[in-house]
Amino acid sequence: MSTHKHFDKICYAVLALVLVITILLLLFADSFTVVSSGVNMEYANKLFDDSYVHSIDIIMDDWDGFTQSCENEEYTACNLVIDGETYNNVAIRAKGNTSLTQVSSYGNNRYSFKIEFDKYDSSVSYYGLDKLCLNNIIQDNTYMKDYLVYSLMGDFGVASPLCSYVNISVNGETFGLYLAVEGVEESFLERNYGTDYGELYKPDSMSMGGGKGNGKAFEADDDAQELPDSNSEVESDNDNFPQNNEQQNNFQPIRGEMPDGQTDFKKGNMPAGSNGMKDGEPPEMPQNSEGENAENPIMPDAAPDINNAENNDSERKTGFGNMSAKGSDDVSLIYSDDDYDSYSNIFDNAKTNITDSDKDRLIASVKNINNNENIGSSVDVEQVIRYFVVHNYVLNFDSYTGSMIHNYYLYEKDGKLSMIPWDYNLAFGSFNSSMDAESLINYPIDEPVSGGTVESRPMLAWIFANEEYTELYHELFSEFIAEFFDNSKVEAMIAKTQEMISPYVKADPTKFC
Repeated sequence: MSTHKHFDKICYAVLALVLVITILLLLFADSFTVVSSGVNMEYANKLFDDSYVHSIDIIMDDWDGFTQSCENEEYTACNLVIDGETYNNVAIRAKGNTSLTQVSSYGNNRYSFKIEFDKYDSSVSYYGLDKLCLNNIIQDNTYMKDYLVYSLMGDFGVASPLCSYVNISVNGETFGLYLAVEGVEESFLERNYGTDYGELYKPDSMSMGGGKGNGKAFEADDDAQELPDSNSEVESDNDNFPQNNEQQNNFQPIRGEMPDGQTDFKKGNMPAGSNGMKDGEPPEMPQNSEGENAENPIMPDAAPDINNAENNDSERKTGFGNMSAKGSDDVSLIYSDDDYDSYSNIFDNAKTNITDSDKDRLIASVKNINNNENIGSSVDVEQVIRYFVVHNYVLNFDSYTGSMIHNYYLYEKDGKLSMIPWDYNLAFGSFNSSMDAESLINYPIDEPVSGGTVESRPMLAWIFANEEYTELYHELFSEFIAEFFDNSKVEAMIAKTQEMISPYVKADPTKFC
């Protein structure tokens, strides 16, 4: 026992200090940002080591039957051999919306796939990974857009899916080079936010059929049978597209002009040769004024000239030509009232199991950002600004800032909202085929919306409604440019990636071009 003559006074002082700190924490808890510590997931250093091209062999008895029914998006059991390790009895289905019909139109079976390791047995995973997306890299002749954007997002501090390149084979026969992308579901949430993660949504109002992975809770429907004799030894969501007649009139399918002038890429009407190519040669693509192959994304023929001041205000507000935003108010995160049904395109597409309290919390946060109130407690400010810095730089208008108002995940924890990136195969201006390079390069970073106004996107508008947040946006934009472009970091990343994947691209038997 201490005999120090001031021992009692020291104890009282320490207790008083602890009491004061406790009171301050209780009074000002909302002012402190508590960052959840993510979990170190082993799969991050396995399949998502992006320093080399990985291998996945899909083992399935009736692959032809599976691909013929891919547009139904029904799960089928298969075995996977990932970098030499076998995983039995996992679930696979095709994924996407537009891409499903486009693949069929191209006359091949290079679909994007979703893998669920835990569908038949909840204890099964790939080093902790529950869901995996295998993207077919459609509409991206560079093979790099998704990869570069996810990499930039992650390196700039945004919670972003991990990704890597994989050379896929089917029953031991080479199928094609794909991009493996971490599913934004339970494993992703634990890796980024810890086991006490919040709620996850994938807002979308485009009803296009399919798209099973677009919403609902993590538990998948039991719509497939287990693989027979699963222990036997084995040798070794894309972009959306409107479907009703009125919306279809505003869009064109992506297609190249066939050698005989045919542009209907329907299966069975293709010239001789693999993948609809005559004598193995790719179809002749439309060319731009420089004589180079032009991009052909799903967009109307007319686009505004942002350098023409006379057209700036009207065209940027109404979108391209006569096309206005197609998404509903709730996916735009516009506050209407406190009725749950007013936000059905958010709540019906919840990826976690949500309660009424979760709904109330999200609606309250949406109301705050619409009214520019309590932004610090309603938005993860720096995370969202960092997201929009990268997002606006890469000019992806097949997104929240485009006319479709989709392709993003919304994360909420303790009333704070943040955005999670998704689907960037039409980034770098390739959604806007009728805009020239100069217009795209000079697209204003403070008005980065196509097919609407900044005010029509409340999750973005609060940044420009406050000088402090606008200044932070500009500071982070400058930081992003300095970190990745002033020192040629991205240039080196592109060169390294090109060198790594080039042999696989050249040998890809199912490539689209």
